[in-house]
Amino acid sequence: MTEDLELFDIIHREEVRQNTTLQLIASENFTSRAVMRATGSVLTNKYSEGYPGKRYYGGNQVIDEVEDLARRRLCDLFGADHANVQPHSGANANLAAYLAVLDAGDTVLGMRLDQGGHLTHGSPVNISGRFYNFVSYGVTESDERIDFDQLADLAVEHRPKLIVAGATAYPRLIDPEPIRKIADDVGALFMFDIAHVAGLIAGGMHPNPVGVADIVTLTTHKTLRGPRGGAILCRAELGPAIDKAVFPGLQGGPLEHVIAAKAVAFLEAAQPEFRDYAAAIVRNARALAAGLAAEGFRVVSGGTDNHLMLVDLRTFDPELTGKVAQEALDRSGITLNKNTVPGDPRSPFVTSGLRIGTPAVTTAGMGECEMGEIAGLIGRVLRRPDDEASSAEVREQVGVLCSKFTPYP
Repeated sequence: MTEDLELFDIIHREEVRQNTTLQLIASENFTSRAVMRATGSVLTNKYSEGYPGKRYYGGNQVIDEVEDLARRRLCDLFGADHANVQPHSGANANLAAYLAVLDAGDTVLGMRLDQGGHLTHGSPVNISGRFYNFVSYGVTESDERIDFDQLADLAVEHRPKLIVAGATAYPRLIDPEPIRKIADDVGALFMFDIAHVAGLIAGGMHPNPVGVADIVTLTTHKTLRGPRGGAILCRAELGPAIDKAVFPGLQGGPLEHVIAAKAVAFLEAAQPEFRDYAAAIVRNARALAAGLAAEGFRVVSGGTDNHLMLVDLRTFDPELTGKVAQEALDRSGITLNKNTVPGDPRSPFVTSGLRIGTPAVTTAGMGECEMGEIAGLIGRVLRRPDDEASSAEVREQVGVLCSKFTPYP
C-alpha cells in the first residue's frame, strides 16, 4: 500500500503548530494519548446502526460492550438516568433534543447569539431558528450577566414549550435552579447545553444541572478533554424519545471509534486529579483576565467564573477590530478567536472583541504565572498589530514558553 507522505506531512506540521504556539481557543483542548489511540482504533471499521442489543447489522457483540461502557460511565459521571453517546457533535445533540420534544414551529427561549448564545440556540441562519420559533433573551447592560427578569417576562409572554440554557461565549456561572423555576411557572421543559462547561461540572467547579434540567446536552471535547463529539443526558422517561431522535431521526451509523474515545475521556474525568485540573482551568482564566485588565483591556462582566473570558477591544483601541487582533496574534504564535461582545456595533465577521480560553494551556501544564506572561504578550502585539518585527519577537518568546510545556513531546 502506498504511504501517504503528503497527508502525514501536513498532520506533522499541525502537531508542530500545537506544540510550539499558544492554544487559547476556549472550545479546544489537548486529548490524552489514550483518547487518540481509541479514536484511531479498528473500531472505525465497524458499522453499527441502532443501539446495543438492537442493531441492524451483525457482528456488533464487541461494539455493544464499547457503547454500553461509554453510556454507563457518562451516567455515573453526572448522575444521570439515561445517556446517548452517539451524537457526532454538540450541534447534533441539540438538534436531536429538539426533535425529541418539539414540533416544527414550537416556541423556545434561547440565549442571543451576539450576547453569548450558540448558533443552535435559535440563530436565524441555523436550522434551530428556521424550524422552531425561538425567542431570545440576553444579558443586562449594567453587569453583562444573564437578565433573569427578562427571561421570566419572556416566558410568561410567549409560553414556550422549551427553555434552553447554556452558552458558547459567556464568562459567568449559570445556575440551573432559577431557570428551572421559570420553566415550571409556565409549564415548559428545561434543556441545559453544557458543551463548554461539562468538564468544570464533572470537576466540581460548577453546579450540576442533571436532575434539575429535563435534558442536558454536551460536547466531549472542550473542558471535558475528550474526542470531538457530543452526548445527551436526560430523565429516564425521555430516554426512548431522545434515542429515537438521534437514530433514526437524525443520524445513521454511529462513530464507535469516537464513542470508545468518549468512554476513555469519561473515565479520565472521573479520577480525583480531574477535579484539580478543573480548578486550575478556572484559576488560570481568572489570572489571565486580571492580567489583560492590567494591560488596559476591558474584560466583559468584569471577570470570569469559568474557562473563558471576553475582551472588549474598544477601550484599548477604538479602531482595533477582533478580526485584525486575531490575525495579528496568530502571526505571533497566539491562537484565539474574534468574538462579538454585548452591544457590539460590528458584524460577527469583524467584531469588537476576542474570546480567550484556558483549557488547553492548563492541560499543557501552565499556571497563573504563565497567564501573566501571556497577557503581557497579547498586550504587546495589539499595541502595534502591524509591526512585523515586534510580532517576530513575540513569536520567539511564545516558542520559548511552549518549549517548557509541550503537550505532545
